Formats: sequence, C-alpha cells, structure tokens
Amino acid sequence: MIRCYPGLLILCSVLLACSPSQQTPATSSQANAKQSTDSSILEVVETFNVGKNVFVRAMQFDPQENQLWIGTSVGALQVALPDGNVISTQTRETGLANEYVFAIQVDREGRKWFGTNGGGVSQFKNNQWRTYFPMHGLADYWVYSFVQAANGDLWIGTWNGLSLLNPSTHEMKTYRQELVNEWVYGLAVDSKDTLWIGTEGGINAFDGKNWRVWTHADGLGAANKHNLPFSSNTGLGTRNRHDLSVLVGTESSYNPNYIFCVSVDDQDRVWAGTWGGGVAVFDGKQWSNYSQEQGLAGDIVYSMALGKNGHSWFGTNQGLSYFDGKNWHSLGKAQGLLDQHVYAVALDNQENVWVGTRHGVARVRIKSSVQ
Repeated sequence: MIRCYPGLLILCSVLLACSPSQQTPATSSQANAKQSTDSSILEVVETFNVGKNVFVRAMQFDPQENQLWIGTSVGALQVALPDGNVISTQTRETGLANEYVFAIQVDREGRKWFGTNGGGVSQFKNNQWRTYFPMHGLADYWVYSFVQAANGDLWIGTWNGLSLLNPSTHEMKTYRQELVNEWVYGLAVDSKDTLWIGTEGGINAFDGKNWRVWTHADGLGAANKHNLPFSSNTGLGTRNRHDLSVLVGTESSYNPNYIFCVSVDDQDRVWAGTWGGGVAVFDGKQWSNYSQEQGLAGDIVYSMALGKNGHSWFGTNQGLSYFDGKNWHSLGKAQGLLDQHVYAVALDNQENVWVGTRHGVARVRIKSSVQ
C-alpha cells in the first residue's frame, strides 16, 4: 500500500543526493553472528511518499501521544498512529527555524526538539515555538542529535561541539576541547547517566567528571579488508563545512572513526554506526564489530533503533537490517523500501519499524507467522 502525505510543500532544494552504490564488505575479527541476508521474515506493510527528492533524516516516536514525528529536508510531520494520518506539517511558516530537520527528540516532559541544518534548535510544546541560536549559547547552527540526561537537561550535538541545555532556565554550557572531535552526530546515555558521544573522529564517554575516548585503533569499526578508498570528507581538525556524501567518486568509501549514530541497549552495551566499519558494540571492556561478513546489509550505518533482548534494527547504505541477537535479516529497495539508503529508524509500541529514506517512509514488521 502506498500513501502520499498531504500538505508537505517542497520548499527547498535537496542538499544531499547519495547515489546508489555497491558496498564491498569490511570484516570483523571479533563478532561471530550467523550470516543471513534472508528477508523472508520481514515485510514492508506500506509506504508513505513525501516527495521525489525529499530526504527523511530523523524520526521519533512519542509514546505519550502515540504519534510519530518525521523530520525531512523540507519540514517536519506530526503523524497519528496507528492510522498514519498527518496531524500537522511544520515549516518556517509555522515556527520551525529551518525546514531541513536532522534530529528530533521527544523529552519526558512532552517537549519536541528539532535540530536543523543551519537553523539551530527549535522547541515545540502546546503549539508554541522557542528557538535557540548561538546567540543564546548554542554551540552551532548545525544540530544533529539530542539526548536527555537523568536530571532533565538536554545534551545537544552540533558541528561545533556539544551543548548542555537546562530547559527550565534556558542556560547552556558548551564542550569542545574535551571532545576527540568537535563534529558531533550521535548521542546516548546509559543507566548510570554516562553520556556517549559519536563524532567524526571517534567516540567519547563523559560520566560527569571524567572523559574517555575510543577510535579505530582501539577496535572501533571493522577492518577495511577490501581496501575501499579512505574518505577525507570530514571537518576533523578544521572548521570547514562539508557535505555528507559517503562516496569517493562513485565508489563507497571507508572512514571508521566517523560515527553517524550511537545508542545504548537494555544491557548497557553501547552500539555505534560507523562509516564503512559496520556496527561496533562496546560491552564495557572491548569493542566487537558486525559487518557485511556477518550479515549486516551495508557497512555504512546511518541509523539504528534498539529493541529489547538484543533485537535491533540498523539503517545502512544497502538497506535495513534486523538482528535478533544471533541471526541477521535484511531487506532493501527490491523488497519494497523507497530507497536503499536508510537514514532514520524508529520503533513504536506496536512492533512496527518505521524506516526513513529518500522519497519517504516505510512501515516494516516481522511477519506474524514467525513472531
């Protein structure tokens, strides 16, 4: 079933167009999951179009309202579940600071936070907007991640460091020099309220007092067994703006220190999506890596959503992968996704998996006969 979201106006040109490419697998010397590219247990239930060249970059499920927020390159959508009807479309005309949305967070107080590409942070609650720019203490106008701390403060990842916002007082503090790299993409907190930070140069952890760092030299990311070209498309050590292409020419590339996303599971294991090095997992002592060698769809991992008991979903440059803790199952454009590059993944409370790509969103489920 294909639907079109009404009311979404295409207001700006697409800033990034990743061409489909065949990714050569990188290997893992540590992870030993059974390989499976079988898609037979997965099904695309329906798809929702948002525009021919519109990118879906972020999605967040709101359990209090049973709604899905979708961030695209031309605005944000508020979608009612389970019917999939659009409640609202948010753009600059309605109060969103910039239409290109790269991050969404629904906090415990019901506030919705939107990180934009060049427009800072917009907060939405009770149909009222509040915007934070560098003039208010925000580290940068380019915002790519959020996570809420145990005390309710909000960590914000930007292209110029890490900001900590007190939503009640609106006071901010920024961290740059402490980071292995100031270009921050992924944020997560564990059960001890330790912050995990994915950057273009590796991963930091901050427990409130001490900082730690891991890079590929410490086991983060699978090895480049097939000698993919190394990408220098990074702002590491500079303040140069750069695009988000993962290609060198027309070929998939490799940069395992570059972390697109970070999450923590219910066992406090840290999962990181890398550029060319697959999925890295930290158990508190060492990193293990899952790549196409084990069954991951693609080794460039843009997004993830971690379920319970080791059941996890990963958005890659070659489709969506599901890992049940032992086996891998993947599907791509040939099985119904609107595009093979999966930039956003979200789970709702009905075991639906929402998959964001270029052109739109797909709803995916594990077939009832195998649940």
